[in-house]
Parts: sequence; structure tokens; C-alpha cells
Amino acid sequence: MKYLFIIACFFSFLFSAQKKNLASSKSAIDEYFGVKILDQYRNLENLEDSNTINWMKSQTAYTNSVLDFIPNKSYYFNKRLEFDKRQRYSISNLKVTSNDKYFYLKKNDNEKVAKLYYQNGFLGKEKLLYDPINYRSNETNHEFVINYINPSCDGSKLAISMAEKGKELAEVIILDVEKKYIYPEVITQIEPVSGGGVKWLDDNSGFFYLYYPTTDSKSVDFYKNTKTVLYKIGHDPKEIVDVFSAKNNPDLKITDDQFPMIVDFDTDDQYYIGMLVDYPTYRKTFIISKKDLLAGKKDWKPFYDPSDKAKNLELWKDKAVFLSAYNTSFNKLCKTSINDPDFKDPEVLIPEKKDEFIKSYRITKDGIYYTTTKNGVEAKLYLYKEGKDISIKLPYPSGSINLQSQGENSSDIWITCSGWANDSQRFKYDLKTNTFASENLSPVTEYPEFKDILVKEITIKARDGAEVPVSLIYNKNLKQDGENLVLIDSYGSYGVSMNPLFSTTYLLWVDQGGMVAVAHVRGGAEKGEKWRLAGHKETKPNTWRDLIDCTEYLIKEKYTSKDKVAIWGGSAGGITVGRAMTERPDLFKAVIAEVGVMNPIRDEATPNAQPKEFGSVKDPKEFKALLEMDAYHHIKKGIKYPATFITGGMNDQRVAVWEPVKFAAKLMADDSSDNPILLKIDFEGGHSGNVPVAQRYANLGDMFTFALWQLGHPDYQPKENTKK
Repeated sequence: MKYLFIIACFFSFLFSAQKKNLASSKSAIDEYFGVKILDQYRNLENLEDSNTINWMKSQTAYTNSVLDFIPNKSYYFNKRLEFDKRQRYSISNLKVTSNDKYFYLKKNDNEKVAKLYYQNGFLGKEKLLYDPINYRSNETNHEFVINYINPSCDGSKLAISMAEKGKELAEVIILDVEKKYIYPEVITQIEPVSGGGVKWLDDNSGFFYLYYPTTDSKSVDFYKNTKTVLYKIGHDPKEIVDVFSAKNNPDLKITDDQFPMIVDFDTDDQYYIGMLVDYPTYRKTFIISKKDLLAGKKDWKPFYDPSDKAKNLELWKDKAVFLSAYNTSFNKLCKTSINDPDFKDPEVLIPEKKDEFIKSYRITKDGIYYTTTKNGVEAKLYLYKEGKDISIKLPYPSGSINLQSQGENSSDIWITCSGWANDSQRFKYDLKTNTFASENLSPVTEYPEFKDILVKEITIKARDGAEVPVSLIYNKNLKQDGENLVLIDSYGSYGVSMNPLFSTTYLLWVDQGGMVAVAHVRGGAEKGEKWRLAGHKETKPNTWRDLIDCTEYLIKEKYTSKDKVAIWGGSAGGITVGRAMTERPDLFKAVIAEVGVMNPIRDEATPNAQPKEFGSVKDPKEFKALLEMDAYHHIKKGIKYPATFITGGMNDQRVAVWEPVKFAAKLMADDSSDNPILLKIDFEGGHSGNVPVAQRYANLGDMFTFALWQLGHPDYQPKENTKK
């Protein structure tokens, strides 16, 4: 008992010390349409201020000191490393060329980062092509990871993207595969992962890519005035050949916040498709013949616009195949003439299916394979062949399916199946025999500790009657006695569906005796376009209220209780969890906001502003919507808030690190509870990705530990030392 008293005193001392180390406050007042908004911590937006950086460092050190005192803190980190060792190696970023050359990243269990490998055919001999440790190896303080690869059409050359410290703006090098020769020219000012990638020319002599004129990721111009440029191997990358941009194509009326990209194409295509990429689902698109563009002509012609509600377009001989949401929410698979297109009244190949959302498709020699999902969690596979719709039985029930093919002149088709409790497996499908053959490059690993885990897909009725899908992941022996530790994950933005994937984070939580609930809240696309728009701008409150309603349902059904619930949201999911906790602080025991959007009313002051997704303060209705979804401005003095763990990445190019920092500062100042409020900044990371796996495991392990500690898991509570 004496030891427990010492522990209690220690934490009391830590928490009181934190209360005395509040951030300095320098307020600003903004007025929008006659409404004055007090921003108490505007000073924390200045990352050049040493006081701000020092406070972030002191809070991170404080968080580490608290977590280091929690027993079993290393459990998650050690288990992930154990799983890596058990698996021996993992494969990612697989690319297969039309001549059957395989390129991929492979990380052995004893390696910090993945290396680049190649093999000729699935059964070919594996060859190491490139180790990222060799990149700029003569310089100190650099640790690069390969975050993107793309082979040329014939597989003779390879574009390799090198990124470091969580940054998404990368450096691309070009490798001659046969000679293992790295060309001396380096492509900079490129973000291939989310910026459209590298699009190789048919003759493999060069490629298109999206060029970022501004390299300062903290500048509000960082994502502005981008352009698609043509690079020829051996030329100076600084000699920009602009082929698609506002400046090069003034008649297209491209705005400074749109990304003019050339979409994927095949060597047989006669045209390039240019798309103005912004954050709405449906985008303005143009077309030009390959010969004309490569000859230096600029005459891009309009092809379709957002009102046509077309997406996922592929050219097929003289036709364009696409998914259409025109007069439907669940998508139709359609085609129309390239030369005389009609996207509003096309030929419908596959009409909308009841309760099934057409997700993706691939054109092959034998027809069009396509996938559907129900509520975003139940996947099916079909083949459209000679006017018939053929259902194909999967190797095992799956929550999501990824398709891979070699184009319209080949019969080859691969599917990768995965689920909440099933690790991803890759199969090659043989249409003649209607069979699947396993073609995994990674070993299929056994996880006996997860053998008793079950998955249950349910829907709950929200307060307005909407049916919200919820995925429950739990041990078969779980009892509905109100005592289960429940982790609820949710997102709800950009029309992104939380499709089932094999998440060891979820499964380790269940292995520790808890249950995971994935709430498919509005704002995602699990139930089509209407579902996305029902959690967008003015309707955004549905997103966090769906989370609240899901939580109340789980409590009512005695899966858990208020003192046993943790909610977790990352990035735009910060809006979801931030507003859920500020609207219902009594409902949750713990909250995790990972690199979260916590101050959206200031979104337009950040480099990666998203007014088309969340709204603009320049519009009176959208301003009100932004204010409503702003968790920072909904923190109230004297309210008892849940225990909260807040993270940010110093090199985050998507969510400015000061958003979670400001939220943490205000929460610490205004909260009246004794619950811990922890802020941890990854000074060597960004928006979660592009870091060595051990760094990612450690960050996840901290959040995992915090939640289990706060929910009362006995293995994560300071205990009396029995040897004393």
C-alpha cells in the first residue's frame, strides 16, 4: 500500500507540474460576417518562435516521462517486432509490368527500412536492386526510406522516390535495371505518393510528373500553382517542360489550388487524359492525342466535368469505360464513345446494384472484372463478359479486394483479399478453370494468438434514423457485461471508406482482452455518394454524432460502459473525435487525436487547406459549418474532459503541427478534471508515414499504452512492488 501511495503521489506531482507549465497565450480576434472569434493561442502557430518549440519539447518530454512509468509499455512495440520476425520479411509496393517483371519493396525482420528488389516473373530469381542506405550516404543526419516505385512500360528503368523524416515532398532517382546504374540527375519538387505519381512515356524515354513550384512546406503557396511537366532521361530536371498547367493552358481556367495531372494510361491508348484534381469526388477532365502533346501542342479538349459524375475512367479501344454516379448513389459501370462522348446518357454495362457499391474494375482480354462492397465491409467479385454479369466466388469471405491486371491484351488478373481478421493474400485467377492459385510474394504467417477472434458487422440507428455500419472485432468468449475495454476508430471525410484490413493494432487490442469497433460514420463512402455528402461541410455534425450514437449503442447493449471507452481518430478523424469529446465529454474515458485536424476554422491559413472538403471562412454558411466542426473553439472553461492523448508531426505537410498543439494548449488550460492531457510531437516525423517501421511502432505503442492505462487494464496500472 505504501508503494501505491508513492505512485499516486508521483502522478499527482507530474500532473500538477503540467498545470504549471501551460503554454503562453497571445490572443488574436478575427471577425467573420459580424461574428468575432477569440483565438487565445494564435502565437503557437509561429513555429519560428523558440518559446513555442520549447513548450512542444517540454510537453513531449513530460508525456514520455508519464508513459515510461506505465507497466507493460513495451508490449505493443515488442509484439510488432516479434510479428516481423515471425513473418521473416514483408513485401509492399508491388508493381508488375506487362512483360511480367516484378518490382517490389522488401523488408527483412532485422532491417529498419525496406530495400528494392526485382524478379523476372512470379517464379523468377530475386535480385536486390537498391538499398536506400546508399542514397546520399556521404552526408550525415539523413535517413531515407523508399516510399514509391514505378517501372517503365518495359521494365528497363525504374523511378524510385526517396523520402525522409515523414516528409512527403521527395527526391526521385532513376535506375537502369539491367546495369543497376543510377542516373546522376535527381528529380526534386515532387510528391509522387499523393501527387499522381510518375507516368512513363510509351517509349520509356521519360515520364510526366506533378511539379511543385514552392518547396517550403510551411508556406501557404506550397500546394499552389502545380503543373504537370515532361522529363526526358538525361536532361537537366531544372529545365521544366510544362505540358499541363494554368500558365501553359490559360483557356482551361485552372485555379491555383487545383492539381493538373495526367492520369494513368496504357501504351495502346491514343490519348492522354488530363484531370484537375481537387478534393471533390468528381473532377473536370480534358483529352488530347498523345502525338499532339508530345509535339508540343496545347489543345486539350474538354472531356467531362463534375456535373457528369464520372470517375475511374479507362480508355478501351475507341471507348471510355467509367464509373457513373449520375442519378444514382451506388455507381454504374458505363462506357461511351471517345470521339463523341455522352457521360450523362452512356451505355450502361452494369446498372447499380441493390445495397452494393461498385468499387473498382480492371479491363482484360476476357472482359471487365469488377468489385463491389456492401456497407464498405463485405466485398464481392464479378466478371462482365459478352454482355453477361458473372459472379465469382472468392477464395474466402473478404472485406476488401484489390485488383491487378496487365491490361486489355492479357487475360492475367490477380486479386488481393483481406479482412479484419484475415491477413492479405494474393491470388491469380484462371477463368478457364474458375480457380484461384496463391501467388503471395510474402509468406503467409500464422497468428495462433488471434485464432479465437471474431468479426461481426452490424448497423446501428442514428438519432435521425440513418443506419450506420459498425464493425465489431472481439474474442469469441467476450461477455456483454458492460466491462469490456472498447476502442472505437472512426474517420468520416473525403469519401474515404474504412474498408476491412488486417490490422495488428486492432488484433493486439483484442488480444489484450478488449474489443475494437470501427464506426463507418457519414462523410465516408461506405454507402455511396449520399453517405459522403451527409457528412460534408454543413452536414458535418452527422460525422461526430454518428460516433456518439455508436458509442451509446455499445453502452446500451452492454458491450462496454462510459469508463471503458476510448475513441481514436487520425488526420481529418481529429474533427470526429475532437467534436465528439467536446459535445459529449461525459461519454468517453479516453480520446486519441493522432495528427488531427483540430482547428479547421484556421485551415485556410495552412499550406494544405481543404475548403472544398470542409468549407471556407469566405462564405457565410461555410464559415458557420467550420466553426461548428472546430474542436479547439468548442473547448469550454471549467468542463471535465476525458483523458486525452494528442500527437503531431513536425514535418507534417498535410495537417500543420500547430493545430494539435493549439488544441492541447487550450484543453490543458480550460479542463477542470484530473485526467491527464498528453501532447507528443514527433520531431523526426510527419503525417504518420515515411518513417522507419520501429519509429511508427513506437508511436502507435504510446497511444495503445495510454488507452489501456486509462481504461483500467490491470497490466497497465502501476502496481505495488511485491518485493518491497
